Amino acid sequence: MEEKRIQPWWKNAVVYQIYPKSFQDSNGDGIGDIQGIISRLDYLADLGIDAVWISPMYCSPQDDNGYDISDYRDIDPMFGTLSDMEELIAEAEKRNIRIIMDLVLNHTSDEHRWFQEAKKGKDNPYHDYYVWRDGVEGELPNDMKAAFGGPAWEWVPELDQYYFHQFSVKQPDLNWENPKVRREIYDMILWWMEKGVGGFRLDVIDQIAKEPDKKITNNGPRLHEFLREMSRETFQKGELITVGEAWGANTENAKLYSNPDGSEFSMVFQFEHMVMDQQQGKEKWDLAPLPFVKLKQCLAKWQKALYGTGWNSLFLDNHDLPRIVSRWGDDGKYRKESAKMLATMLHGMQGTPYIYQGEELGMTNVRFDDISHYEDIETLNLYRERVERGYRPEDVMRSIYAKSRDNARTPMQWNTEKNAGFTEGTPWIEVNPNYTEINAEEERRDPESVYSYYRRLTRLRKEYPVFVDGRFDLLMEEDEQIFAYTRTTTENEMLVCVNFTGKPAACPLLGEWKDAQVLIHNYDGNATEEMKPYEAVMLLRTR
Repeated sequence: MEEKRIQPWWKNAVVYQIYPKSFQDSNGDGIGDIQGIISRLDYLADLGIDAVWISPMYCSPQDDNGYDISDYRDIDPMFGTLSDMEELIAEAEKRNIRIIMDLVLNHTSDEHRWFQEAKKGKDNPYHDYYVWRDGVEGELPNDMKAAFGGPAWEWVPELDQYYFHQFSVKQPDLNWENPKVRREIYDMILWWMEKGVGGFRLDVIDQIAKEPDKKITNNGPRLHEFLREMSRETFQKGELITVGEAWGANTENAKLYSNPDGSEFSMVFQFEHMVMDQQQGKEKWDLAPLPFVKLKQCLAKWQKALYGTGWNSLFLDNHDLPRIVSRWGDDGKYRKESAKMLATMLHGMQGTPYIYQGEELGMTNVRFDDISHYEDIETLNLYRERVERGYRPEDVMRSIYAKSRDNARTPMQWNTEKNAGFTEGTPWIEVNPNYTEINAEEERRDPESVYSYYRRLTRLRKEYPVFVDGRFDLLMEEDEQIFAYTRTTTENEMLVCVNFTGKPAACPLLGEWKDAQVLIHNYDGNATEEMKPYEAVMLLRTR
């Protein structure tokens, strides 16, 4: 008799993302830190979290909030020490929580020792760790642009060369064509694995195989060769959860990224569904209404394509995205209902769900009065560039209110005390003023809160195999208000049905399922064929 294959642990898991600078400050300097995270582990355990992905805490000049790393093997003093990190890993393990480190392998800080050496001369052994082109000052190798604005090439006069940077000028790209670079990276990953890290999230990992002379940045020809080599040399030596951030992912290459044989990653972050509310062919700041029917089709496409051939990561929020309840829900009258609706829609699908800090509270976007209150490099560059190009400041601010990364980076709202309980000092970025209404302390006491709803969702995933194994089928595909789908196994069928709008909506399906078991429902009473604004329900029946 064939032995039943044991599922990887991360298929049942729920992951929580922490942006450490904004989570919990323990020493009053206004910046979140590792001891702050340790002090909140019981909160995460109560929520039902299995793993915590923490944005970078390595040594960094903080030009891009820690995504510019100057030492991969040490912790930045603003967050604590290496021994604090070891304590965090150990304390999390006591609560059956694994720590996922954020790895930035496309580039380093220009203050990294490797780059400091690389600038000393073309014959320096570290020179070829980065991407250089000979040239003449003022005559760029080509017209490629950096993601944060300006050209992607920076002149170094003492070398008569340009270096390539896809992001900030202080983030020179690593040269993955150099096997010595790859070996350095693998040894560093193994070093963290020996410390007990439970996994890695890999920042813009689809950019590593760039060919700038051909203007290729993501999905370069050697990308999957590099990823398979890295996995073989590192990840496959442990039971890790690995997730690659890949803005250029499609369903076909996602099957390579998340191949069940483990040859690359456990799963991939793809963003097709997260770029639908912008004008086609333009930037994220160029706002457009969300095409709801297309959103359903997009999510269904990914569910169907990876069924049995890969694995989805499920997310609506992260440190780079605005708060989802402000973006696709209603952060006013129906804040609680729409936050629960969005969670129901997401957590019912196949894949590993990610909860971004504060999402489980229904935290909202912030509207600072003036650009001077913002901290994010991308936001500040955008404001400067667009105003210089003649945009009206109020129009630029409207885009910032909707899409700035700082929306996700305001401090975690713990209670109604000073600075929402985040810090005794002055927070590095202002707290959202609505913390007196939206905070963890009050929500944990309220069985009808957004927090309590998320807590129930995390437990359902452990209890019912249909969440992990069920086949996905989209229903009512063309309906302009209802998002409905089933998840089906040989034993059970689950219906997830949500009204994505602030108006009542007809859903005949619910009449057909009236005798099914209610797993979760965001309104009191029975779900009927006439759905209330932002109503959401999960139903289960035996086949």
